Amino acid sequence: MTKPPSPLSINTQEHVLELLSGDPTPQELEAALRHLAKWRAKLLENTVIGQNGTTIPAGPFKDMIYNVPASEGGRVPRLLGIYEKTLAPVIEEIIKAAPPLIIDVGCAEGYYAIGLARRLPNSIVWARDTNETAQERAVELAKANYVSNRVKVGGKLTHADFDICRAQDTTIICDIEGAEDALLDPDRAKGLRRANILVEVHENMIPGLTERIAGRFAETHHIKELGRAFSSDDLPDWMAGLGDLDRLLALWEWRDGPTPWLWMQRKTV
Repeated sequence: MTKPPSPLSINTQEHVLELLSGDPTPQELEAALRHLAKWRAKLLENTVIGQNGTTIPAGPFKDMIYNVPASEGGRVPRLLGIYEKTLAPVIEEIIKAAPPLIIDVGCAEGYYAIGLARRLPNSIVWARDTNETAQERAVELAKANYVSNRVKVGGKLTHADFDICRAQDTTIICDIEGAEDALLDPDRAKGLRRANILVEVHENMIPGLTERIAGRFAETHHIKELGRAFSSDDLPDWMAGLGDLDRLLALWEWRDGPTPWLWMQRKTV
């Protein structure tokens, strides 16, 4: 007997048909392709969990339990421990420095906040996101990894909140979909000048933003720009049995344009 389609598959078909109801413009076809790719990526989540469970097998957060949905972006690269791979050396730098305070702005479901809390047992982590569902997932993820006592989940940060960076060594991780333009202003938030900052710059939304943010911190920080990198060599051996498209989708982080990262380390001399 043929298995009936899942609600996810039914909803996907309906949405794709709606997207393609007009003239087949490149924009409509691209939107339909992205929607189908997200559907297939969701199915891959089930395959990965069936093979590996929800414990991350590799990368800087190896052995972290990751039992919640991603609030945004692809979940499969997170489950495999290869999400935003170019950041891995920076994450290890942060862990080696062991700052007493980590501020994760736009923490989503807490991948970095909880991952760093596990690796830094003497640090406090502020996990902040304006999305209430993301906050709930971050709380759940912290509980699953036994770091709830050190991960402080909350909502919006203001410029004044960064004053705490003047009192102790602090590392800030920021991923807030273009709002970094307004938030990361050292003239309005002077505490930023005392912090190390890892920020995803949404150049795809605001062209020229990478240069503008780097310029604000050029006098006070050493700045390195990090791009994107993908390699099928990072996939687990069992994925060799999958089709090429599925292997590509396992690496896909759902980005639709350039989002470089800036690693800005404050100058000490």
